[in-house]
Amino acid sequence: MGGYLARIHLVYGEWLRREGRRRDARDQLRTAHELLTDMGADAFAARAARELRAMGEHPRARTAQPTDELTAHELHVARLVATRATSREVAAQLFLSPRTIEAHLRNIFRKLGITSRRELKEFHLP
Repeated sequence: MGGYLARIHLVYGEWLRREGRRRDARDQLRTAHELLTDMGADAFAARAARELRAMGEHPRARTAQPTDELTAHELHVARLVATRATSREVAAQLFLSPRTIEAHLRNIFRKLGITSRRELKEFHLP
């Protein structure tokens, strides 16, 4: 639902700008840009940034996150493990072997610079 909300802010902000309501449009477009950037919807975030630049603003650039290095599959495994699921439970849910999950965890730990499941639980995952 967050994606829909962010796009609603974007479209409403675009409409407000075209109607000449620049102050209201800025608020909507800033919100849209922040939400879209945080969720990684780069194309829509760029669209919001273009609208903001058309009004003379300079939107902030997205800063790289450590989780950007994870593949989609590794991120999925990390989220499951962060809920305190065992390797065996995650493996059963994803139809993989527990050894494959352990291999994914080694890669995840290396990429995030952590060493334990507890640290993974405390790590902010998107």
